Amino acid sequence: MQKRGENELNINEQITAQQVRLVGENIPEPGVYPIAKALQLADELELDLVEISASADPPVCKILDYQKYLYQKKKKAKEMKSNAAKVVIKEIRFGPNTDEHDFQFKLKHAKGFLEEGSKVKASIFFRGRSIMFKDQGEKQLLRFAVELEEFGHPENMPVLEGKRMTMMIAPNKKK
Repeated sequence: MQKRGENELNINEQITAQQVRLVGENIPEPGVYPIAKALQLADELELDLVEISASADPPVCKILDYQKYLYQKKKKAKEMKSNAAKVVIKEIRFGPNTDEHDFQFKLKHAKGFLEEGSKVKASIFFRGRSIMFKDQGEKQLLRFAVELEEFGHPENMPVLEGKRMTMMIAPNKKK
């Protein structure tokens, strides 16, 4: 006998109940049947008797092709996983004394990232004694967020972590 996974269902002779409730489209009449009769019906249709809900009284079973059921379940799980939203974070770095042209250039890139649905992590890196200008860096990050207002919204205020001040900007929801 092969080892079963924890989320696999009981099939055929693995079902221990004396009576089962049969549901589904393969049976002549839905209702409560003795286990022997339910197994006989499944055998006549050359399909499996699968216990869908073991906790019900009597347990609920369906007559279906178990391998096909497992395949479709796996396929559906894979499809759900591929449809899950993937968060991409793009980082834009500049210093506290970045001039206007460089600021506009980085702003243009950030707009593109936000339009494609990525989050933007704007960070200012303080080198050496430039940490004395942390208020200037904070003003620059806040200005960056204001300039990107129509494309995204800031998730937090600028935070100083060591020699780096960061701020996350998430894209606005598309209408």
